[in-house]
Amino acid sequence: MRVHSVVGSIESRRAKEKEALVSVNIVEKVDDRVPVRHALISVSDKQGLEELVEGLLRVVPDLKILSTGGTYSRIEEILGGETGNTLVQVSDYTGQPETQGGLVKTLDFKIYLGLLTERHNPSHAEDLKRTGAVPIDLVVVNLYPFQKTIAREGVTLEEARANIDIGGPCMVRAGAKNYLRVAVTVDPADYPGLIASLEANGGCTRLEDRFRYAQKAFAHTAEYDQRIMEYLSPKGATEVSDCYSIQPESMGDG
Repeated sequence: MRVHSVVGSIESRRAKEKEALVSVNIVEKVDDRVPVRHALISVSDKQGLEELVEGLLRVVPDLKILSTGGTYSRIEEILGGETGNTLVQVSDYTGQPETQGGLVKTLDFKIYLGLLTERHNPSHAEDLKRTGAVPIDLVVVNLYPFQKTIAREGVTLEEARANIDIGGPCMVRAGAKNYLRVAVTVDPADYPGLIASLEANGGCTRLEDRFRYAQKAFAHTAEYDQRIMEYLSPKGATEVSDCYSIQPESMGDG
């Protein structure tokens, strides 16, 4: 009897674990218009950034902008050094400094909680309160210039690898998945239309626009991954080994 009891307990636990793995939130209630209060801006292509920032702050004067690295510095210049409460370093927001070379900047629980939180979910609201995170309503991101990198004459495999963006696509995909609340802009050509729409809707984004941006965002990340695949696929083991000084196999850190 005891064996059957133990087996039954194990099977019950496994069933619950399996159910948890496949569980997803199916949302029924969303808002058409969502006020933009917090924006996350991190761009490699800074074309149109000044017009974007000035337009956003004209429409939403109390907007809070989270940013990183070179984008933060450029926005600071745009604001004339008077950042006040407007501009915040992502590292100050998360409490985690960037790693050397900017390897890890935005891959943080507070960032993704802010991107994926659903507006009418009490549990998500409690998570925000517990962690001190804020809902991120607007994501303006474009990715490391992988295509430009591999187009350069004599570019090495290592240079190409180093220019594969990880955090950018993650933010774009997270925000685009949550088009229920988040607007994602990946193309500077869309900045004027974004500002015009915010002006027309009292500083809010509309569901129709958020969905359209999400479509473009997923197309953007899909094309990005396609370019990486096309570059890496023809490479052979010799090209990989010739690119590096291969060290003897490590026997551990001790």
